[in-house]
Amino acid sequence: MSQFAATINATEFPPQLKHKVIFETFNHLEPAQAMLLINDHDPIPLHFQFESMHKGKFIWEYIEQGPEIYQVKISKSSL
Repeated sequence: MSQFAATINATEFPPQLKHKVIFETFNHLEPAQAMLLINDHDPIPLHFQFESMHKGKFIWEYIEQGPEIYQVKISKSSL
């Protein structure tokens, strides 16, 4: 069984849909579930957006930090 409830490869989506798909996927996670985000650049602006919209409700963990591929485990807090 995978440790991720969902995997999103952001490079497969047009720019205008990336964040929409990511947040919809996050919103469907159950508490304590995680998703894997794969991207071709550091998604730090997305992290700031998560902080703004879901402060205290997520855990952001880099699995791979470039230079070509970034992988981030985004977990929904169980609190």
